[in-house]
Amino acid sequence: MFHVKHSSDSDPQGGETAASIGDSGPLAEQFAPEIEPAVAAQIFGEGIDKARAYAAALIRDGDTLGLLGPREMPKIWTRHILNSAVVAELIEPGQKVADVGSGAGLPGIPMAIAQPGAEFVLIEPMERRANWLVEQVAALDLKNVRVMRARAEDVGEAFDVVTARALSALPKLLRQCVPMTLNGGQIIALKGSRAADEIEEAKSLQKKLRIASFEIVLTGAELLAEPTLVVRTRLV
Repeated sequence: MFHVKHSSDSDPQGGETAASIGDSGPLAEQFAPEIEPAVAAQIFGEGIDKARAYAAALIRDGDTLGLLGPREMPKIWTRHILNSAVVAELIEPGQKVADVGSGAGLPGIPMAIAQPGAEFVLIEPMERRANWLVEQVAALDLKNVRVMRARAEDVGEAFDVVTARALSALPKLLRQCVPMTLNGGQIIALKGSRAADEIEEAKSLQKKLRIASFEIVLTGAELLAEPTLVVRTRLV
């Protein structure tokens, strides 16, 4: 169903503020929000209205709350929303999924809309962002989503799948996420061009962290011009 495209080593959930870009007319036009791609309706199906409402909330609040900078607006659908949603093709109905460091709700909210049969927990330590996520979950009527304000190491729950986007390099991410992943579960990390290198760097942790295998997967390859690349780590 889907895949994630990664851009750079910078945090795609952050970005410049309006002040750093300026408020001139031509510049404002340069950072106008992306028009919804036609494939969005195919990816989200019956959830497309929720996805549109989520996009509108990101456009409205992204800069003021530090969720997404203005430079991200021209690619808000392709780089952020659809890029996240297609990862849901790796999630089975009935699974319990944690989105660690959820921030603006990426990838958790698009994944939850695309896969309504699974349960999602958005884990975010920052109060301002966690409160915004709670508001969005209520506004979008996402009955399969709840928000937990916590750091990864303080979660105290176990999940079938743990996912993260632009959070940290794979070795550090695995140290954070393995303790909250069930035996036989998996960690799905949205990554970019260094995915293979990060796997090599993480192999020394394989025995200690009960890792069975690493795999690079492209999601959304049949739907997106630039599919989403993820590293899927399976546990023993």
